Amino acid sequence: MPSLPLRLSALCLALGLSACDDAPRFTKAEPGEARSGGSATVTKSDRNAFSLPSANLPPSRRVDFSVGNSFFRSPWVIAPSTTTARDGLGPLLNTNACQGCHIKDGRGHPPAPDAVNAVSMLVRLSIPDAPEFAKVIEQTGVVPEPVYGGQFQDMAVPGVAPEGKVRVEYTPVPVRFKDGSVVELQQPLLQLTQLGYGPMHPDTRFSARVAPPMIGLGLLEAIPEQAILANAAAQAKEGNGISGRPNRVWDDAQQKTVLGRFGWKAGQPSLNQQNVHAFSGDMGLTTRLRPFDDCTDAQTACKQAPNGNGPDGEPEVSDNILRLVLFYSRNLAVPARRGVDDPQVLAGKSLFFQAGCQSCHTPKYTTAADAAEPELANQVIRPYSDLLLHDMGEGLADHRTEFQATGREWRTPPLWGIGLTQTVSGHTRFLHDGRARDLLEAVLWHGGEAQKAQQQVLSFDAGQRAALLAFLNSL
Repeated sequence: MPSLPLRLSALCLALGLSACDDAPRFTKAEPGEARSGGSATVTKSDRNAFSLPSANLPPSRRVDFSVGNSFFRSPWVIAPSTTTARDGLGPLLNTNACQGCHIKDGRGHPPAPDAVNAVSMLVRLSIPDAPEFAKVIEQTGVVPEPVYGGQFQDMAVPGVAPEGKVRVEYTPVPVRFKDGSVVELQQPLLQLTQLGYGPMHPDTRFSARVAPPMIGLGLLEAIPEQAILANAAAQAKEGNGISGRPNRVWDDAQQKTVLGRFGWKAGQPSLNQQNVHAFSGDMGLTTRLRPFDDCTDAQTACKQAPNGNGPDGEPEVSDNILRLVLFYSRNLAVPARRGVDDPQVLAGKSLFFQAGCQSCHTPKYTTAADAAEPELANQVIRPYSDLLLHDMGEGLADHRTEFQATGREWRTPPLWGIGLTQTVSGHTRFLHDGRARDLLEAVLWHGGEAQKAQQQVLSFDAGQRAALLAFLNSL
């Protein structure tokens, strides 16, 4: 049997490392590294790269994917309508189709100064927790604002007042690198104007959220729970200041608290529930899990507006439509990486590890054998996320709790596909509220547990920064 040092040396060579130490230097790509989604990975990298079915999805199952796609893309209409399969929009809403926020199944952005509506960015609302709201907090994670609810809707059907308008202004925040270069970040100032239902609670907390990309969600759902919890245990044992923790959230279907993994604060337990809450909050559409419109008691016109429910009380989004949209969103494929053997990309990967970014952006998993879809099972995937909550510092704080997430904590977002944002979405706005105008700005906003990594990046010279960005853009 070879000695331990020899075995480690062989492992280093297999991973393309020149050394197994705290700052590895990658000299070649790992086997299968370009296939971020395992066998489900697709090879296209054009504007439609986020809208393709899993590569291993057989033709017999692509029909459901296409039908789900049609319900994801097509606008819903106001009830009553002859289009009974798609009516019931509103009364309050942020968009009339899923694609309205997830444009080309990609990333949303904050509103432009002259925008009529925020569209692909929404605003969460809540008031501080209190003991008398314990049951509400257990099942919704927050205490909704009494008049406007938990989500600010800036659009409405005729006869119902929208809740108001969303605007964002920015203040410059200069950041200096060790070599003297300066980057000017943007600190957002959120403004809700033209309030349709009077003043808000004086202690209302606000959180702007852009729509995240849709790729690989079924694969993330298929990561075993024990793998996510193992991330938290390993970080706690390491004791280096990184202390990710799972969110525990309410599952509407199971009527109990479970692990959260979707949303900017891991506030949703499953992809189906994420879809149900989006139908409800974003478009005002009822489902069997949420058979009510998103109207508060103060919004009487909203409560009295016609709906698109069936004659026997069937919800506006039927179980079959919900099933098809779930199948579609589970099987949106992850694009293959580009340039994994490029020397600059490999140098950037080494710098990524040197800065400690992989401590939260966990590179690799194997999905569960009992995944919801057979094509998603037993796949070696590379999402670059631990799916845990981390304190990201005061600069990114929204001061709004969500289940067990504090006002400074955010779930580590997956990085796969991030280099195709410009190609697919036509912009490079990043972070939960889209404040970062490029990937370097996104890195520089990292604080809290990521402060050491940010400081490492600030010490990089121009060539090292370019290499780091080359790696990130290859994902």
